Amino acid sequence: MVKIGNFHFEKYRKVYRDLVGSAYYVAPEVLQRRYSKEIDVWSAGIILYILLSGVPPFWAGSEREAGLRKPSVAFDFFCAKDLIAKMLQRDPKARLTAAQALEHPWLREDGDASDNPIDSAVLIRLKQFKEMNKLKKLALKVMAENLSDEEIKGLKEMFNNMDSDRSGTITLEELKHGLARLGSRLTESEIKQLMEAADVDKSGTIDYMEFITATMHRHRLDKEENLYNTFQYFDKDNSGYITRDELKQVMTEFGMGDDATIDEILNDVDTNKDGRINYEEFVAMMKRGTVDSDGKQDELFVYK
Repeated sequence: MVKIGNFHFEKYRKVYRDLVGSAYYVAPEVLQRRYSKEIDVWSAGIILYILLSGVPPFWAGSEREAGLRKPSVAFDFFCAKDLIAKMLQRDPKARLTAAQALEHPWLREDGDASDNPIDSAVLIRLKQFKEMNKLKKLALKVMAENLSDEEIKGLKEMFNNMDSDRSGTITLEELKHGLARLGSRLTESEIKQLMEAADVDKSGTIDYMEFITATMHRHRLDKEENLYNTFQYFDKDNSGYITRDELKQVMTEFGMGDDATIDEILNDVDTNKDGRINYEEFVAMMKRGTVDSDGKQDELFVYK
């Protein structure tokens, strides 16, 4: 049984001004210190999103950014999206009331909710990661190692839930059971493929940083600073290019520096065919392929 607290449906008889609430759940008007009972519908929308997807819809750099971000994708059920979009309206006056939410077609007993399984955001990103070339996987690992504790809070909880024996790594069995709890119906062969993709160092398990690397929110690829700093990690001599030798140097650290892998990466990324990777080519590679299995971009909906 799960208990949900911190709601105050009966007590709101006036406008409140205290700054309260948890970062993932707080409505935007709370930050403006002028709010009423509508904030509970927002929080319920956040909880519904997490129940469906396994992760929070917003990924803040700080607790004061609540409600100012765009949700990440987690599932592809239009009716559920419609409900959550209406519960997460920034304008409290445009937001559904609790009574209206309960009458939505996705929640009504005779409504439109589907019985089909939902791919969680974690599973979608693991599938994306499996299709990436090895340079992109390493580049994401460099990004992941520079994330703050706040930015990876939700994924840290997800990792701990899967790491049932608290060993600090996720085994194949733990991954299988963890994905099953998120609603996955993948075959064992498909889960093994995800495991092998996320296990960058080929240790036979997924460690904490490998999990964060494979499942972190892809909105970080839209930030110029993140992309540039990651490019600089590979461009050791600051020439503006990642040369074959620099690529080999970094990849050798992770046991991937064989000539066949280097050739594969250059053939994929070096569109100028000059034997090196410039910044524009690197950015194009990093932004390529971050879509879910239905070809939809990594977002749920856009506020207007």
